[in-house]
Amino acid sequence: MRDLFAIIYEDAGLLVINKSAGLVCHPTKKDACSSLVGRLRLYLGEATRPHLVSRLDRETSGAIVVAKNPEAAGALGKIWETRAVEKKYLAIVHGRVREEHGVIEAPLGTDERSRVAIKDCVRADGAVARTEFRVERRFTWSESDFSLLRIVPHTGRKHQIRIHLAHLGHPIVGDKLYGGDEELYLAFVQGRLTPEQRGRLLLPNHALHASGVRFVWRGQPVRFQAEPEQWFYDFVSGKSAGTSADEEC
Repeated sequence: MRDLFAIIYEDAGLLVINKSAGLVCHPTKKDACSSLVGRLRLYLGEATRPHLVSRLDRETSGAIVVAKNPEAAGALGKIWETRAVEKKYLAIVHGRVREEHGVIEAPLGTDERSRVAIKDCVRADGAVARTEFRVERRFTWSESDFSLLRIVPHTGRKHQIRIHLAHLGHPIVGDKLYGGDEELYLAFVQGRLTPEQRGRLLLPNHALHASGVRFVWRGQPVRFQAEPEQWFYDFVSGKSAGTSADEEC
């Protein structure tokens, strides 16, 4: 049995972990190892009820904050409610982003034209959303151009970073839903992705990583950083398309 997850920090009430790509947060199967919550219960004890203060999409890797008890959940919940939290992400996107730094301000709401119920889009009557980005590196892989971005979301809308970057014209590498062909997402959830479709995606999971989170905890400023998985680094360095960990413990 391999490690349940990588621990970044832990005290009596707070647990910060580095979630691997491909692992869902909430249980969808009976197997405890198939979800983050299941693994947390294995780690903390079946009688515990860990609370995910922050969440990530299945394919997004990186830092997740967990409250180990109700007291910590209440305290951390207040911090998140007041938005006194700074989150940082790394993303690999298609194309060479021209601006060194920019802010995307575009309202988000339900994509009523999509066949995918969970899909959102930029729309004039949507909720306010703001994403800041900075180019870390531009590179070429397999004769195609890509950019590595550092991202700071200033609001927390569903799929915000993924939608905003696609709206900018630079979708995240491996994004099945917002990469330009939602048939890839439908094929994925239905378990019928073809080798040709997998090849088009370039990566098994989309290249979005929650690299850090900062807030005040117990009266002290804290900052937690999470390193991306090796496949993320390998793609940026041009070594390979990479693979990601499976969901088995």
